[in-house]
Amino acid sequence: MDLRGVRRRCEAKLRAVEIPDPFSASAFADVISRRRGRRLTLLAKRTSLGPCGVWLALPDADYVFYEPRTSVLHQQHIILHELGHLLHEHEPSERVDDEVLNQLFPTLDADVVRRVLGRTSYTAVEEQEAEMVATLVSERAQRRYVVSGTPADPADGDLDRLWSTLGARHPRTRHG
Repeated sequence: MDLRGVRRRCEAKLRAVEIPDPFSASAFADVISRRRGRRLTLLAKRTSLGPCGVWLALPDADYVFYEPRTSVLHQQHIILHELGHLLHEHEPSERVDDEVLNQLFPTLDADVVRRVLGRTSYTAVEEQEAEMVATLVSERAQRRYVVSGTPADPADGDLDRLWSTLGARHPRTRHG
């Protein structure tokens, strides 16, 4: 697989997309929602079953589910990954397990949800594109933080703790 090509495609997509400042995953979700002309809701999953993140496209709205039992920084990455699928307008290609559907949507019939979902996994290239979007958006938000000194996201506290734990100075910190 050509990772340089994936990066070029993702950078081209992101050139046409506003990266919010100050940055948050929910603010970026609002940007994607406006771009798609559809309501987009971020929801914490109620089950540990299934993948860390799931995008559900219903006829009138998009829903991104993310794993709440992880760090804020990881939650942000999960959300950005799913938003990468939306940005690229990927089409899922496999089935979601009935148990996962029942946990995510306990009040809806699994067959109805499956008809709406269509399929639920992506090709390797589509996964690389979604992952690359998440990485590039995070890098841009962090770069803005380094330049401005303004927190990019509440998850930034996780980065501060990581640098402190490693006994190193955070690269954005000015000393001297």
